[in-house]
Amino acid sequence: LLFLVQVHGQGGVKFQNWAKTYGSSPELYFQPTSVEEIREILDMARQRDKRVKVVGGGHSPSDIACTDDFMIQMGKMNRVLKVDKEKQQVTVEGGIFLSDLNVKLSKHGLALANLGAVSEVAAAGVIGTGTHNTGIKHGILPTQVVALTLMTASGEILECSESINADIFQAARLHLGCLGVVLTVTFQCVPQFHLHEVAFPSTLTEVLDHLEDHLKRSQYFRFLWFPHSENVSVIYQDPTNKPASSSASWLWDYAVGYYLLEFLLWISTFVPSLVGWINRFFFWLLFSSRVENIAISYKIFNYECRFKQHVQDWAIPIEKTKEALLELKAALENNPKMVAHYPVEVRFARGDEIWLSPCFQRDSCYMNIIMYRPYGKNVPRLNYWLTYEGIMKKHGGRPHWAKAHSCTRKDFEKMYPAFPKFCSVREKLDPTGMFLNAYLEKVFY
Repeated sequence: LLFLVQVHGQGGVKFQNWAKTYGSSPELYFQPTSVEEIREILDMARQRDKRVKVVGGGHSPSDIACTDDFMIQMGKMNRVLKVDKEKQQVTVEGGIFLSDLNVKLSKHGLALANLGAVSEVAAAGVIGTGTHNTGIKHGILPTQVVALTLMTASGEILECSESINADIFQAARLHLGCLGVVLTVTFQCVPQFHLHEVAFPSTLTEVLDHLEDHLKRSQYFRFLWFPHSENVSVIYQDPTNKPASSSASWLWDYAVGYYLLEFLLWISTFVPSLVGWINRFFFWLLFSSRVENIAISYKIFNYECRFKQHVQDWAIPIEKTKEALLELKAALENNPKMVAHYPVEVRFARGDEIWLSPCFQRDSCYMNIIMYRPYGKNVPRLNYWLTYEGIMKKHGGRPHWAKAHSCTRKDFEKMYPAFPKFCSVREKLDPTGMFLNAYLEKVFY
């Protein structure tokens, strides 16, 4: 029996990512509510020779989700389909936001073992871009995926896991949105837990000289370095049985951390030499004393991204951490005209076997740099960006797929031993390039 579902796309929708740094105007914008509707949209795209881009929360600070053809926004495909208490696994539709999933899991006494900083992101998108957090015993978020289903360009549905379609599974766990539409994702969970977060001041020299100790001492260790200074804020997060409590203050975090920072950074666009002073001042103001928080895990993992920003985030082999950071520091010292906003956030992740994972077959250090856009104003960043990319490349770095970078296929072939494997799976599943866009053409051509 053929049920014809009439799908309606909207015209005139303007898509923008969260930071409003990239956008596009898709010819038709769809918000499907069922698998049948998605199949219809792909049929229509095939007949009209249109490309298709699937988007979730639109949080990626790059143009990876942009298209001028058809856009499928998965927000209405957001149900929890199954909770397996015994295996501690949950199966969800690809469009569910992690913010909703976190709350639903906690009702079942479950949680995700690791989460990124932001939860207003869709399950399928989080894995598609290789979202990560920190913790040398923890992999990037896609390592928590044990199965998924994919609708390919032809409308066929593939179930993928370690045991079924294993090759497609290793490609699709970090899929870049170019293999098809991810319909469902099954995550491995853990029993719900609280985290105890301690943040305390230190210096760059101390942290880099005792990196091993820090990594051993805390399960989710990260640190923030304040460029143009030696200042570092060390952050430990560890499971605890203690009840929730907090020593943080809304007033300081928002009134000062948000509004005053934005205002001062705006002034610094006229007097760039202020940036070093701002970084040191804010360290003294907000990060120079010890702060502790205890809360349910996802509330500690998630934190405020403050305001609009440009970011870069590359993963380098963990043993290169010290060398690379000291080079970045020296580059800023030797070039007084180059300014860098705080923080440079340094995180760690376990190696894995996912083909396009920046942590493919090596434990890694992620080094995230940021330039804010106070009141939407762009601050010159090209020198800083290129200097940073040069240091990352030199140390065998691989860029975060969701964030802006200037790499092309030649770079990726060098960086990723399994790149040809991924390409052959992509070409098999999407021979006409239905799921490509400008961002992905740079990756594959």
